[in-house]
Amino acid sequence: MSDEMIAGIRKDRLAAFAAREAAAYAKARPKSAKALTTGAGHFLNGVPMHWMADWPMPHLPLVAKAHGARIEDIDGHGLDDFCLGDTGSMFGHSPAPVAKAIRAQARHGLTYMLPTEAALEAGRLLTERFGTFRWQIATTATDANRFALRVAREITGRPKVLVFNGCYHGTVDDTFVGLENGKTVASPGLMGQVNDLTKTAVACEFNDLAGVEAALKQGDVAAILTEPVMTNSCMVLPEAGFHDGLRQLSLKFGALLIMDETHTISSGLGGYTGVHSLRPDIFVVGKCVAGGMPTAVWGLSPTTADRYNEADAKRAAGRTGMGTTLSANPMQFACLVANLSEVMTEKNYAHMEKLADRLSHGLAKVINRHKAPWHVVRVGARVEFICAPGPLKNGAQAAFAHQPVVEAAIHTGLINRGSLIAPFHNMMLISPATKKGQVDHLVTNFDAILTELFKAD
Repeated sequence: MSDEMIAGIRKDRLAAFAAREAAAYAKARPKSAKALTTGAGHFLNGVPMHWMADWPMPHLPLVAKAHGARIEDIDGHGLDDFCLGDTGSMFGHSPAPVAKAIRAQARHGLTYMLPTEAALEAGRLLTERFGTFRWQIATTATDANRFALRVAREITGRPKVLVFNGCYHGTVDDTFVGLENGKTVASPGLMGQVNDLTKTAVACEFNDLAGVEAALKQGDVAAILTEPVMTNSCMVLPEAGFHDGLRQLSLKFGALLIMDETHTISSGLGGYTGVHSLRPDIFVVGKCVAGGMPTAVWGLSPTTADRYNEADAKRAAGRTGMGTTLSANPMQFACLVANLSEVMTEKNYAHMEKLADRLSHGLAKVINRHKAPWHVVRVGARVEFICAPGPLKNGAQAAFAHQPVVEAAIHTGLINRGSLIAPFHNMMLISPATKKGQVDHLVTNFDAILTELFKAD
């Protein structure tokens, strides 16, 4: 690619577009700017959670309210929300059954470290939706993944977890590794880590069964922790036979297979595991599983549960390192029951699939019309446009395809035109509340931006 071009766009044209869109954004949101200037100084680096600083706009908007697939800021601007809390609100903001459940449970206590009848119903519904697992409740998928790894290491007696280069499994320390010249190394951006992660983790490339087999042959891998589809940066789909091969290799070498469905729950009823009949030993899902209430679930297959129970019966007294005080609280169970039974339905997924298909085809047509060297990827209700040719095969290719400067400019341009997408990559979600007109508006906005960026000289 020419030094004068980035992702097929002239650098000077991109810079001019980005500057103009940033100025327009700032001019339109004086109330948010003023409020942040006077009130944000109480937070570290001016944000209550550091990832909020990764949004590409000159400053954050302050949200006034959200409902369905719409967000409104304190400056009065409404946005069609395709970010949806980066999956946390994939089923829409405040789904009516979940909001009703919150109001009802709030009158009867928020946490008491004891189960309710709703807990029993939630267990039944989890099995009905995701398969025959023995369930535990956590607050975040990070917690769930961390606990799942403890189980795997305990019952196998092995130290390492196998993860894929470029993966994301929350803030689990062991997953912050990658590949450098074919060797596992700690991720350079990880802060405050004093342990040698290469002693407890090994990285392979996604879709590389030969690499997985070579790693498993060492005999020290307790579990393979993976998403069914890589979603951390630029989305990477599994190649034909990859998941079957992964399952066979895990069985051959005695490593447990953990499926993290926190993002791929977009795939359909039962997540990617259910839609594609995968057979993991441990199943994890968080974010939107309780309709936006901070909740994650992790389940052990019956065989894995038996192995865990055997190990648990033999362990010394003391804390297991699994579970937190606020996990499995009655509010989580109330929301789980409402979301699993009334929101996470076949009908809603069908709506999401239909509009996601409309969105992916619309974006692809725009890309093709402008002859941009880009492509579109979809898994269920989750859609991404990637500012590079595709399809991508692994994490290394995904990292190379990531174009932060281009993406930042497009994100700001879309916000100025009334559409919000995820800030860390070009991810868009369809919720049950999303309307056809919102999808068409996003495609139109995307077309307007590419018309400017790819116009003939």
